[in-house]
Amino acid sequence: MTSDVSATRRRLLAGTLGAAATPLLTLSAPSAMSQTPASSAAASAASAASAASAAASAAPADPFAWLEDVQGERALAWVRERNAASQKELTARPEFAPTRSQLLEVLNAKDRIPAVSRRGDWLYNLWQDEHHKRGLWRRTTLAEYRKAEPAWETVIDLDALGATEKENWVWGGAAVLGPDYRRCLVSLSRGGADAKVVREFDAVTKQFVKDGFTLPEAKSDVDWLDGDTIYVGTDFGPGSLTDSGYPRVIKRWKRGTPLADAVTVFEGESKDVAVSVSVDRTPGFERIVFARAIDFYNSHQFLLNGDKLVRIDVPDDASVSFLRDTILLHLRSDFQAGADRFPSGALLYGDAAAYLRGERKLRALFTPTPTRSLAGYTTTRDHVLLNVLDNVAGKLEQWKKGADGFTRREIAAPFPGALGISSLHDPLIKNDPLAERYLLTYTDFLTPDSLYLASTANDQRELLKARNGLFDAKGMRAEQRFATSKDGTRVPYFVVWPQGAKADGSNPTLLYGYGGFEISLKPWYSGSFGRAWYQRGGVLVVANIRGGGEFGPAWHQSAVKANKQRSYDDFIAVAEDLVAQKITAPRHLGIMGGSNGGLLVGATFTQRPELFNAVVCQVPLLDMRRFHTLLAGASWMAEYGNPDDPAEWAFISKYSPYQNVRKGGKYPKVLFTTSTRDDRVHPAHARKMAALMLSQGHELLYYENIEGGHGGAADNEQRAHLQALEYSYLWQQLGR
Repeated sequence: MTSDVSATRRRLLAGTLGAAATPLLTLSAPSAMSQTPASSAAASAASAASAASAAASAAPADPFAWLEDVQGERALAWVRERNAASQKELTARPEFAPTRSQLLEVLNAKDRIPAVSRRGDWLYNLWQDEHHKRGLWRRTTLAEYRKAEPAWETVIDLDALGATEKENWVWGGAAVLGPDYRRCLVSLSRGGADAKVVREFDAVTKQFVKDGFTLPEAKSDVDWLDGDTIYVGTDFGPGSLTDSGYPRVIKRWKRGTPLADAVTVFEGESKDVAVSVSVDRTPGFERIVFARAIDFYNSHQFLLNGDKLVRIDVPDDASVSFLRDTILLHLRSDFQAGADRFPSGALLYGDAAAYLRGERKLRALFTPTPTRSLAGYTTTRDHVLLNVLDNVAGKLEQWKKGADGFTRREIAAPFPGALGISSLHDPLIKNDPLAERYLLTYTDFLTPDSLYLASTANDQRELLKARNGLFDAKGMRAEQRFATSKDGTRVPYFVVWPQGAKADGSNPTLLYGYGGFEISLKPWYSGSFGRAWYQRGGVLVVANIRGGGEFGPAWHQSAVKANKQRSYDDFIAVAEDLVAQKITAPRHLGIMGGSNGGLLVGATFTQRPELFNAVVCQVPLLDMRRFHTLLAGASWMAEYGNPDDPAEWAFISKYSPYQNVRKGGKYPKVLFTTSTRDDRVHPAHARKMAALMLSQGHELLYYENIEGGHGGAADNEQRAHLQALEYSYLWQQLGR
């Protein structure tokens, strides 16, 4: 069982991949005024906005505040006008139509590896293609999955369901009750928003349960206690949400009773990010943990002991999980446990019962070094499997649990790309035949994804699935380089070279970055980049700047709040190094980033506009004066600071793009993209920045998809269209 703080952060960061197939947002939240048609998240954000104090009221009036009205007719008329102008320009380019066709072919490719999650005897998958645009929630057995063409059984057809109910449903996940895995709490999103409808579903009859558990649209958190009881955090009415628009209250709800009669079992405070609950039903080691996420990185965690909640004595910023009788503690700051002191980034273990009694006897499973960090871990019945980053290349270790602790073995795995591990063990199944089996994935920039069935017994593994090459990589190469930032810090970056490219300063080059929320940018294989960029002569550069998690928590923490500018300094340093090494020149250099990465490229092009000739700014944060009042923005103050605090606004104001773009500045022609249905990062960030720049006389392009949520698109056709616009823009700006 993973800890609540880990689960909460994953939910807040969850979500979407950008055109580059990398994390768009690692934030999580939404905004004010008309936000979305969802629940009272809007009311919560509006109340936060009204409380936004004297500093905000003293600020100059915002002439484009009307664009915060998400569904307002005036705002939507502006959106339609900008969309029409941008699409007219970009769809007329000769590369648009063939690029869109190629991208759709990539997105709908039949040899995509179906990502699966085990539930009892079944492996479940959500599949989208040209015939199933919103997707099939389907299942198969491991025996079938091993086949080249498995037989899949459809459980829910999202397209058919949406047509029948006249809703634009997008899949939002399911909580399924083991060990029979029949009862499901299915989440459905309208248009891809974070807010979802929850409905109970029977996986045997394949029907929604009449008079079953049902929740209206909200940013809900649900988990099963037993077949007739669930824990639920949702919009219960005024005062039940945090300032960030997430649940503040968790209730226990019995089947057959009104939601209004559900019993409150846990509460946070309005200033918290969210509350959450996690139920571990491992026989003999059942645990229920509640958590208050007091900010994005810190939480207070409580174990339910009978009818009492007992605070788990761990650092607020640590992640906690359990392997039966063992507690696992992943640190984000240095920690003193008895006579022992452990560094930030370490993974510790100890006897759970003894630790919960107050005996701090812990030992280290993993200790970081200046180049090694823990990217994640999973557990089988008797092992902890570690995914380690060594200079941003993946390595695996396994630790076997024994009577005297754990013993280590390094796993021989493909290198030096990105690895992924996922345990297949189900502790609810007696004598589980997959107790020591796991799935292993490998990819790098030029190697298609492979999926293996592995065992902790040895390094022999079965190749389950492998993608065909989506582009001709002959003559291409990828390498890692280092730039030196303003303060002397070495910043790694990857360069993917197309065939025949030389360091002559003329290469169309796209620099991608994120730099926030401890998210690492690891190598990925992208058929979209391969066909639309590499094969046409484009160079891709991925910058591993501070603010990310490539070198552990310290790499992230060195670029938050007052030091956020370091992320932008690192990104600029990489850009300058690309020019100095003659990989490209400013005329041919573009930058791309989404969400927090949208803020990155926004801050960078306003600070150093002469370095770039293209900027793809996706679902961005840009108005940092008001980000905390817009949708889930209040949850990100641990990353950026509080603009209502004059001392913190002093450093935020220096980089906030909306406050720093100037009428007399000479900026590259920017492409802003966002989604009307993004209820995490308010579309007004992109809208207002574009409107302000247009009023100042700057040339730009703007495209807002009506659906898609924070990912910007709800299905593959929308994704192909959006990405084709972006690539057409890049070739327009950066081509030789």
